[in-house]
Amino acid sequence: MSTSVHAVRLVAAHEFRMRLRTGRWKWLLGGFTAVMLAFTWFLATSLNASRDSYYNGETMVHDTTSIGPQMFGILMLFVLGLMLIISPTLTSQSINGDRERGTLATLQVTLLSPTDIAIGKLLAGWSVGLVALALSVPFVLFSVAQGGVGFLSAVATLTVVALLIGVICAVAQALSALMSRSISSGLLSYLATAALTIGTLITYFLALSATSEQKPILIGSDYMTQGVVRHPEEVWWLLSPNPFVILADAAPALPPLRADNGDVVQRSDDPLGSIRRSVRDATLPDSSLPCGGTVYSSSDQPIGDRLTPTIPQCPAHPADPSPVWPWGLGFDLLLGAFAVTVTIRRLRTPATRLGRGVRVA
Repeated sequence: MSTSVHAVRLVAAHEFRMRLRTGRWKWLLGGFTAVMLAFTWFLATSLNASRDSYYNGETMVHDTTSIGPQMFGILMLFVLGLMLIISPTLTSQSINGDRERGTLATLQVTLLSPTDIAIGKLLAGWSVGLVALALSVPFVLFSVAQGGVGFLSAVATLTVVALLIGVICAVAQALSALMSRSISSGLLSYLATAALTIGTLITYFLALSATSEQKPILIGSDYMTQGVVRHPEEVWWLLSPNPFVILADAAPALPPLRADNGDVVQRSDDPLGSIRRSVRDATLPDSSLPCGGTVYSSSDQPIGDRLTPTIPQCPAHPADPSPVWPWGLGFDLLLGAFAVTVTIRRLRTPATRLGRGVRVA
């Protein structure tokens, strides 16, 4: 049975109206707006107070740049965090909840195809998340109005957040189709979200430790010591599906900040920039060893009292780190597409096997 735009729109409209009738969405959106208002006010007050000169350990820094980029970056991280909390609840009961109420079978015996039902329900849940995201747009525009962030860059960043909301909704809906009980699918949806955020970070550091090796280092001409060499360039891809990594890497970079002596200094209040630099640097070989030292591999053979170096420590022209977010966003979109496919397969009739106690109609 083929799918059609009209059928998908019909299911999505019906599902969306059912959500509106509950009345709880008003309190949810109202609370979201109140939290955003309070957070934006405190953030603007804090950033305005930090515009004064400060000492970075070497020289005085006069930060006279706009607070717009910092406010935009911190605000987008906060919005993404809130949406990752809200999104699993939007679709984690869309399939098994209707099955428990006996209303899913009514849809399945109509001319609607499993694809129509799956995509329509996903669009309904996703649209609620987009409404919540739209409520944050005035606060984002306020940060853009402070200067330093282009309008197109803000639109691109919001688009990335919207796509990530859709991925989480798709994964939660697939778990709703797989699990017989709504409480199980809700719990697993939050676990899946935690796996994408905290789990990828833990996995990366565990894998990074597995790549470490001890190598002798010659400092100067007469001092030999042991150093740990890690290979983040082999495991950086484990971080790429993380929604916060995707957001930080895709967000616009801040303009350089210069100290009184003309040197470029890192901003202490730029979380997106810090994440971006850390992730992109992870695609390059380890550079944490002392500059000027010479690293030797374990296969180096001594020639007299000296070793022959085979690995240069300080390249004259380090490679320019490549962006990571296209790989991560692509993986997450493939994950969302796979989740939709799983939901469609679980909605096919006749069902060959049902869980114990599952209500059909």
